[in-house]
Amino acid sequence: MKIAVTGGTGTLGARVVAELARRGHDVGALSRTAPAALPTGARHHAVDLVTGAGLDDALRGVEVVVDASNGPPNGADDVLVGGTRRLLAAERAAGVRHHVGVSIVGIGDVPMGYYRTKVAQEEEIVRGEVPWTILRATQFHDLVAMLFGATSRYRVLPGFRALLQPVAVDEVAVAVADLAVGSPRLGREEIVGPEVVELRDLARSWRAHTGRRAMVVPGRLPGGLGRALRRGGLTDRAAPARGTTTFAAWLEHPT
Repeated sequence: MKIAVTGGTGTLGARVVAELARRGHDVGALSRTAPAALPTGARHHAVDLVTGAGLDDALRGVEVVVDASNGPPNGADDVLVGGTRRLLAAERAAGVRHHVGVSIVGIGDVPMGYYRTKVAQEEEIVRGEVPWTILRATQFHDLVAMLFGATSRYRVLPGFRALLQPVAVDEVAVAVADLAVGSPRLGREEIVGPEVVELRDLARSWRAHTGRRAMVVPGRLPGGLGRALRRGGLTDRAAPARGTTTFAAWLEHPT
């Protein structure tokens, strides 16, 4: 199959490109800048979702589009909402038959600006004219580790009450690839991590593994955001699709 992956050089997108290429598909990695290298069977297309530049050429002959794009916290609407609208219009013109969107578990239950943007992005996909599937995932192990790495520069680690269910990005990439080569579901699927864990316990695991000298600072986030995180708004204990790699195991062999 000929498959295009927007955000194809990012954390998730690069792994989706590699997984699809490993399976023998003709894969286009769509992003603004070219990566240093791509797997055999993949090629790069320069595309800007904010302006739409490069989309028509990149989607010529494409059967499936996986949208793994992301946007900066202060400009995510331009990429994720406006960009999705432009992407879907270009897909319709090119005859794309399946759009696979990547989203986040719990975005409708946790009051954050970025999550509201992701909800609006999903609405664009559902309203669009291209048959679709949306895969929601919990936070990647990489993202959790990045958070701890950033705060540890100040000798602290966040230990406020919050339940997370982090998942390995490689396992999400396999799930995305499986959906991409299948028929449109016209619905949402989920993949979550193998265990629900308090943020403070994740912080302690990261500190023990890295040897960083940082204090885990307890606390409670105020308001609706704090309540949502404490009750596990970003988790789904009943999700049928689960990764197998715990955060502690990922720390031993990060990818």
